[in-house]
Amino acid sequence: MLKLGTHPGSLRLAAGALALAGAQLAWAHAHPTHQRPPAGSTVTTAQNTVVIDFDDALEPAFSSIDVTDAAGKSVIHGKAAVDPANGKRMSVALDALAAGKYTVKWVAVAADGHRTTGHYSFTVK
Repeated sequence: MLKLGTHPGSLRLAAGALALAGAQLAWAHAHPTHQRPPAGSTVTTAQNTVVIDFDDALEPAFSSIDVTDAAGKSVIHGKAAVDPANGKRMSVALDALAAGKYTVKWVAVAADGHRTTGHYSFTVK
């Protein structure tokens, strides 16, 4: 077993490993881990909210959810909000939804400032 510093490359290897670990933390982005209603689902009950859980804490001032109907009209009731008790959860209230297809578009700005966006759809039967 080599002791750190006894081999000329060991210090460089250790420094490189630390730099790589730091780079991975610096490039953290928030990605969805769970959506309600789920992506691609068909729901038969009235939906009154969309809830998305992320794998990283969100910056509430810059994160958002919009839900639109098939004609592109927004059906949200108020602004999306990050749960104060769970900084990884964002939700938005919805107007009464008629049968049809809806698209959820989200913007997630992680607490470290990195921004991700995405979308998915669900259908109300």
